Amino acid sequence: MESILEQQRKAHEEIERLEQAIVDQFIKETKSHKERLIREHRVSDFLDRISSRSKFLHELYEDTDGARKTEIDALSGTSEFSEFYGRLKAIKDYHRRYPNETVEPLELEFINQSKQNGDDDEIDKLFSGEEGSGRFLDLHALHEQYVNLKNFKKTDYLTYLSEFDHFSDYPKEHKYNGEYLKYLKELKNYLESFFKRVKPLSNLDDIRNEAEREFNEKWAQGKVHGWEKQIGADDDSTDLFCVACKKAYSKKTVYDAHLKSKKHIKSAKSMIEKGITSVDSETYEKLKKEVDEGKDKREKEIAFTEALIQKYAEVLGSQREDTKANVERKRALTDRERRMELETEEVDDVESESEDEDKIYNPLKLPLGWDGKPIPYWLYKLHGLGVEYPCEICGNYVYMGRKAFDRHFQEWRHAHGMRCLGIPNTRHFHEITLIEDAYALWEKLKSTGKTDEFKADTMEEFEDQEGNVFNKKTYDDLKRQGLL
Repeated sequence: MESILEQQRKAHEEIERLEQAIVDQFIKETKSHKERLIREHRVSDFLDRISSRSKFLHELYEDTDGARKTEIDALSGTSEFSEFYGRLKAIKDYHRRYPNETVEPLELEFINQSKQNGDDDEIDKLFSGEEGSGRFLDLHALHEQYVNLKNFKKTDYLTYLSEFDHFSDYPKEHKYNGEYLKYLKELKNYLESFFKRVKPLSNLDDIRNEAEREFNEKWAQGKVHGWEKQIGADDDSTDLFCVACKKAYSKKTVYDAHLKSKKHIKSAKSMIEKGITSVDSETYEKLKKEVDEGKDKREKEIAFTEALIQKYAEVLGSQREDTKANVERKRALTDRERRMELETEEVDDVESESEDEDKIYNPLKLPLGWDGKPIPYWLYKLHGLGVEYPCEICGNYVYMGRKAFDRHFQEWRHAHGMRCLGIPNTRHFHEITLIEDAYALWEKLKSTGKTDEFKADTMEEFEDQEGNVFNKKTYDDLKRQGLL
């Protein structure tokens, strides 16, 4: 078993490596929405691990059982050498018993993390096809549930996307229905789930606490939109409260219909069987107060759920607008165009996978060979391709390797540079790379008369029909004499 101090050391090391891994993730540039999402989910996992290890460290430092203090005392007491050799003996005995046990260093985990390619599949599993890797909302099931609610306005899906958080437009008397409460909770749960998947680094609790604080302030002032009339509206009419059913009514007609219902008759009969035929005013007021408090609590719960959904819809505003645009675009497509779009998406996925497979690992920036892969490092060193050869005449262009440097004296860049200097690019200037040296050598050659200026009469060669080679002067003389 590892010692307490060793456990603390490992936890500190893991936290430091996790922090460095997070920095490495943010240094990398993301080119697409999916890459950004993969990075944020990976960083979120790292943060969860840091939190877990920090909690573990806190428990060790608290030392509730005194094990850490005992271990420190044993190491710093009078018998520290015997304690040291005792632990050394225990380690040697362990490795003697398990000589072939493999140990993977902690840093390898984070090195391998950058080479993992399975994160794409994990992200695809988080979202449905309609959500498009977190770019769009998928409210089809909730829209169907909303359409099936009684006494609510029926709308199409596109209108629902624009109005699903317009709760003040809904009739208040129908909001106490159990189906409506179930719909609200499922809508809230979906938006929370979608938010966690799309923005894993954002704190959902902070948004919820902010929404709750704003809601409580407005509720206390009676300014919650859509619930202004219900707040603090106590019905003083004693005729609209049913003692048997413990229920209050706002309309006389509804109350009269309730008195004739089977539910009321059954509740009243149950009271009579218990020997209760009437209640005094104190008991009546107490029952009525309990009902009013229960009603206020229920109203506050419904109103807070609606306010929370509106807050989530505000935070996810960009995804909401993109969803509406996507729905409108798909409506304008024909059946054939939809099939072509699906095929294009499949092709894009295959191409992106092939691009990932074609990425070549080349950290040393070695030149590519004939097969498109980096050449071996020994060949790179053999040819001296890591040695730089700058040439001032070529505009300070740098040639890598001796072979490329020797070849460039006959190439266009160096010839153009010499021509700009007004110096012929002859063999005398081979290995000359500085402009000052080139001018100095040119002046010396002109003073000694060793300039290799081109003379057509002696340097230009001609060949007769039999293959004999003459210079221009000799060839012209023989031709004039009719000998050729």
